[in-house]
Amino acid sequence: MVEIGHTCLTDRRGFHLPRMTDTEWREFLIAGTRTGKLATTRLDGRPHVMPIWFVLDGDDLLFNTGAETLKGRSLRRTGWASLCVDDPSPPYSFVTVSGPVTISTDLDEMLPWATRIAERYMGAERAEEFGRRNAVEGQLLVRLRAEHVLAMSRVAD
Repeated sequence: MVEIGHTCLTDRRGFHLPRMTDTEWREFLIAGTRTGKLATTRLDGRPHVMPIWFVLDGDDLLFNTGAETLKGRSLRRTGWASLCVDDPSPPYSFVTVSGPVTISTDLDEMLPWATRIAERYMGAERAEEFGRRNAVEGQLLVRLRAEHVLAMSRVAD
């Protein structure tokens, strides 16, 4: 279940900020090659944010990371993450997704997803190369369930 909320927010100045519809935020996430900024929590409670490549599969965002990276260890420890994707050009838009993660180390499951992710960011001609590079022992396939979504469009209008 994806929690979307109201159709607009009102900021502290009284301006109405339009929320994206379910279809709009999904289209925003899959458009182009914007990276996601993945937020996890360090052992001492401090936030950790890193850019990642990802693809959308229904209500899930899938990405790879190393099992022994700070991201990988945090995701296994907490089982939760948040991801923000933004449009860096005026009038600016963004989607933030938060939810539980499931993690797989199954290379047969990982390879097609790693290849699909690589195709999005590196193009069809290099997809297999990067897919095989990223679907190896020591890597994780992470599935972030979009339980909470905040998706705002045209925030500078």
